Amino acid sequence: MRAFRAWAVRSSPPACQTYLDMNELHERAGERIAKLTRNEAAFVTSGSAAGLVLTTAACIAGSDPAKMDRLPHSEGLKNEIIIHRFQRNHYDINIRQAGAQLVEIGGHRTTHPWELEEAIGERTAGIVYFPGRYVGPNILPLERVIETAKARGVPVIVDAAAQTPPSDNFWHYTEMGADLAIFSGGKSLAGPQNTGLILGRRDLITACRMMGSPRYAIGQPMKVGREDVAGLLAALEHYLNGGERIQLERCERGAELFLERISGIAGLTARRRIPNELGQALPEVMAELDGGLALSRDELIRRLWEGDPRIEVGPDGERAIFLNPDPLKDGEAEIVIERIRAALGA
Repeated sequence: MRAFRAWAVRSSPPACQTYLDMNELHERAGERIAKLTRNEAAFVTSGSAAGLVLTTAACIAGSDPAKMDRLPHSEGLKNEIIIHRFQRNHYDINIRQAGAQLVEIGGHRTTHPWELEEAIGERTAGIVYFPGRYVGPNILPLERVIETAKARGVPVIVDAAAQTPPSDNFWHYTEMGADLAIFSGGKSLAGPQNTGLILGRRDLITACRMMGSPRYAIGQPMKVGREDVAGLLAALEHYLNGGERIQLERCERGAELFLERISGIAGLTARRRIPNELGQALPEVMAELDGGLALSRDELIRRLWEGDPRIEVGPDGERAIFLNPDPLKDGEAEIVIERIRAALGA
């Protein structure tokens, strides 16, 4: 393991130039990642969406090769995945991709505990939960979902793709009792953009690995290259060894600069918001257009997008945009500010 770790944290050329047994690489990398994140087991995926496919498939088929070979045709199997109606989003197609039938609970106003209890039946394979921006007063708390699921022997999948920082979320959800937790490798970790992590229960991670590339199963097209495995492991080690602190400090500096400089632009009012729009524990700045401006919020967004350099900002409410300092390099916040000034004066 020491030799593998030394290879993994070097620059990418050795990973590109070294021939490896991919099954062994995944197993050894998973052992190291599990240790770093205080989990039983781990598996590197080709992004968080692939993680949803594989974790759903693991809950449906387990480690049974005959069941694995049938997917996504899951007739006659436990293939129902419970999801809050208000948490339905554009990623739940990846749950259905594995052959799952979604069973909705709750509504836009509230979800009652008895709705979850009644939804669990003989065909229930698991429950999927989306934290962060998908959690509201109409969603059952994750603690209650896990408690009910444990009592009925049903696994819980937490799609926490964007829920770092804080880094302790890598073990927070599974220590709460979730069976599997999914994270992005290309967001806060700043690893290879096409990678993700599945963390959690050893038997279910084993099933994910049995169905993931390079195995010939439903996850075979979701290939993770040896460079990606090495890059993600190196990124994770860096993040847990000071990288998170560097990210937080950089975002705080960017948010302070936005607040100071945006507040000086006529027609805009700036305020700080944390957590950010993704539900991460990172600051971002909301800039709201005064009612006296002839320029609409959407026109401002269009001018920023069509200008040079192109700037993408997120809409918020009727007259506000949000500015996220996290993806910006040093000096780029100043460019954003000058482009906003130019767009307002155009």
